[in-house]
Amino acid sequence: MKTVKISALVLAMAGVFATNANAQTAKGNPWEGFYAEAAVGYGVFTPTITSARLGASTPVSTQQNDLGSAKNKLGLGYTFGINDKYTLGIAASYSLGASSTASGTFWPSAAPSQAKWFNYQIKDVWSVTLNPGYAIDKDKLAYAKVGMTGNTMGINGQTANYQTVNFTGYVVGLGYKQLVTKSIYVLGEVNYAGISSKTATIQTANGPLTGNVGGSGVDVMVGLGYKF
Repeated sequence: MKTVKISALVLAMAGVFATNANAQTAKGNPWEGFYAEAAVGYGVFTPTITSARLGASTPVSTQQNDLGSAKNKLGLGYTFGINDKYTLGIAASYSLGASSTASGTFWPSAAPSQAKWFNYQIKDVWSVTLNPGYAIDKDKLAYAKVGMTGNTMGINGQTANYQTVNFTGYVVGLGYKQLVTKSIYVLGEVNYAGISSKTATIQTANGPLTGNVGGSGVDVMVGLGYKF
């Protein structure tokens, strides 16, 4: 009888430990940890230029085309598992190379016949974001992004050599990740960035061209990632 009681106690304790182990596993979030990823896609940037002037006071009018270009990004981050369903990530990304170019023109407002062309491109795009997420199941994660971004705009033209201006702004986005192995996942994102307007000056053969420059952009990205 004593042996039976001990066996029953051992079985009961084993059941408790098994229940606790299952509960611990259920509480864990499969997306928690460090990750690295790479993505490619396409984006469109719409610039704005206001209050432009040539030299000290000559009013200038401008016309600039939207910039559409292939994009890429390399990203690193860490995802915290709040519970088995909700996550909070912190991420940083950087784009290699430069975009294609788009064109525009500027002219003294009183003399449209004196229009000069210019080209611009975007490069060195970076971002730092917080990414709250929801684990649909152990293999699927939907998430949002909000944070800071920046880029470098390169400009040259008919009367100006190549020059650069740095910009910063904000970025928001939505994304989805799905594991295809225990560690490798595919991802898709759509992002919107607003670039804060700032006073920028470009040196031209006719004197400094100054204006308030800003813009906004949207991109769609797909890629692969590795969860450590």
